[in-house]
Amino acid sequence: MAEVPDKIQTWQMVQPTSRNKETGEVIPGKLEKTTIPVPELKPGEVLVEIAGCGVCHTDLGFFYDGVPNVSKPPLTLGHEIAGTVVAGDEKWVGKEVIIPAVMPCRLCILCKTGRGNRCLKQLMPGNSLGPYGGFSSHIPVPSVDLCEVRDKGEIPLSHFAVVADAATTPYQAAVRADFQPGDNVIVIGITGGVGQYMGQVAKALGAKTVIGIARNPEKLKRALSYGADFVISSVDKEVRDVVKEFRGISKENALPNYGWKIFEVTGAKAGQEIALALLGFTGKLIVVGFGLAKVEYAIGRLMAFDADIIGTWGCLPEYYPIVLDMVLNKKIDIESFVETRPMSTIEETFDEVHKVGSPAKRIVLTPDF
Repeated sequence: MAEVPDKIQTWQMVQPTSRNKETGEVIPGKLEKTTIPVPELKPGEVLVEIAGCGVCHTDLGFFYDGVPNVSKPPLTLGHEIAGTVVAGDEKWVGKEVIIPAVMPCRLCILCKTGRGNRCLKQLMPGNSLGPYGGFSSHIPVPSVDLCEVRDKGEIPLSHFAVVADAATTPYQAAVRADFQPGDNVIVIGITGGVGQYMGQVAKALGAKTVIGIARNPEKLKRALSYGADFVISSVDKEVRDVVKEFRGISKENALPNYGWKIFEVTGAKAGQEIALALLGFTGKLIVVGFGLAKVEYAIGRLMAFDADIIGTWGCLPEYYPIVLDMVLNKKIDIESFVETRPMSTIEETFDEVHKVGSPAKRIVLTPDF
């Protein structure tokens, strides 16, 4: 059994990136290696020794783009977490677990009506869990929402960190879309950290056709082995050109011009514009990616098309075992999309991912304090 520490070793965001209001000068954000107290665990709480924490674009939004945290700095970022319970609720001690990225209160009207993934009192590591987040040695969390990892085979526990968000968010998006076997699907951003799982989840749930749209030709080619039936590169193309190519694929393969379920995963203005242009008769656009850009759209088209635009946030903890089962039964491949690095590389890794935008694999940082 692992030792219960006196202190939590952690990489805290001391300050996010900001801009001097008078000069316009960018003031770089600051990460600092430090220690914070291990809190006294309340009934129903556990202390998890972290095996790995994924680097998500949400973390970069907090650090670089001024997206506000609920808890104020200094705090530790990171919400894609897998690890081992070392203290607290006795029935959990010693178990390997995934910590849901959002943990609902279970008491409010949203929770009681099936919308707990957007509970307004939810706890999110690296955002609304006080100073505690995943880029640490340990983290205290409620035990009620934990997802136990059993019979993981040769997959390292650290790799299951991506299930906490990158792989479960697409499942919640599919639920919001009222996904049915035989559906035809478009994934915009299918090569990204979440998009690569959106394509796999759609296919695992029985999609008839999955068309992936993205910019990177090599990653698009890879997507054909992980859920996509057809791919379209949007590089150097106007929105109308992408739409024309989509219609060509549909015509050549006798696919319908109605009822498509479109998952916009990029959060980028260009991706959102493509998604809106593709939304047609009885279609559904599910907004998965977060972005700050404003996009113009003739909203009356929704009436004419009898179409829907739906937002989706996180994933209910109840769905985690379903997604984990898909991973363990090889319906979703996480191994091909994970790269681990020591947590001591957090500053360089943040900088790299921020500049690259979408690395080839989801980077999971493993504690090396």
